[in-house]
Amino acid sequence: MEEQRHWHRLFGMSWTDFFVGLPVVVEMEKDLSHKQQLLDVALIRTNDEPIPHRLPDGFEDLATHNLITFKSHHDTLDGEALNELVSYYVNYRKQVSPSMNDLLPESDFRLFAVSVRSPQRILGQIPFRQVREGVYEVRHFTGPIRIVVVHQLPLEEQNAMLHLFAAGESMVRYGGGHYRPRSWETSTFLRQLFDRYREEGTPMPYTKEEFIREAKEKMAKDPDMIDRVLKDLSPEKRLEGISPEKRLEGISVEDLAGGLSPEQREAMLRRLQAGE
Repeated sequence: MEEQRHWHRLFGMSWTDFFVGLPVVVEMEKDLSHKQQLLDVALIRTNDEPIPHRLPDGFEDLATHNLITFKSHHDTLDGEALNELVSYYVNYRKQVSPSMNDLLPESDFRLFAVSVRSPQRILGQIPFRQVREGVYEVRHFTGPIRIVVVHQLPLEEQNAMLHLFAAGESMVRYGGGHYRPRSWETSTFLRQLFDRYREEGTPMPYTKEEFIREAKEKMAKDPDMIDRVLKDLSPEKRLEGISPEKRLEGISVEDLAGGLSPEQREAMLRRLQAGE
């Protein structure tokens, strides 16, 4: 069970990175009951602004609340898992609605099941509609559940994040080579993901150092991400590691004096007169 939770936590971290700076809040391992039941990921849209990045196949039309269950290569997506997802939805809807007598409309919610391996048994047992390659829909009593099968998704840029979880060398290679990180914390997530594969003996196309270096190189080339990082840093953090001489380069004496209070100017004048 703990082994499975490692994969589910990493899956949640990947969505957290994907939506950095965008109007979507990612909640991981959301507790839905007094007896602990954890929904893997909830994606919550905070406004109606268009999302500038192309989302992975199957996730194009997000609602306000999007509930995701994830099955790694260790797990099986079966009928019980889908029933559990529906029960999470029923409980979650009650929790986020104004009251039990004023539930949010069903259209505010989407249900997703992401499975690394193909759930052949369940797709052979229940009616389904294929939306596109690797994406299917089945129905529960009030609406559709979108099933996204990682091993069937095309090797295309928008799917790179999900391919990081494919556990197949060629797909992991594609994911590592094409996923564009959104935050500096991504290297921590990728390091943990790499370690998880290595602990399981999965052949990897990279060394960990190459894996992280490529991610950092992509981050450094993304001006939007650099702007987001700088915006979130305090002035003190921005100046960390910069010598006093470098900080003062290009600043005139007049500009420096203009930023001082009258008391500070007077104190500086006294020090200069004293030859300090």
